[in-house]
Amino acid sequence: MIESSIQSGRYPLDQETEKQLAGLVQVINRSSSDDLKESDIRIEVRLQDLYVLNNYLQSIQHLPGVIEIDALESFKMLSRRTGTIEKSNISFHSPN
Repeated sequence: MIESSIQSGRYPLDQETEKQLAGLVQVINRSSSDDLKESDIRIEVRLQDLYVLNNYLQSIQHLPGVIEIDALESFKMLSRRTGTIEKSNISFHSPN
């Protein structure tokens, strides 16, 4: 759901790089279960070979909202990082 919200433009994307890369974002639950009541909740945000893995405790208040905000911020951070990668090493192109 977070992934499709980023891709559909539900969230404001300020930078042109973010808009170009929105179609490539993947938000993956790396926890052993889809249940947010697990003791170790892990969410990966990925742009091809770049990714961020965040972990959470179930006792965090408003956990779904916290995960949503973190996923969006992780995507924005990864978008900025693509600008620092040497162009010959990796290519980020939208599948369109």
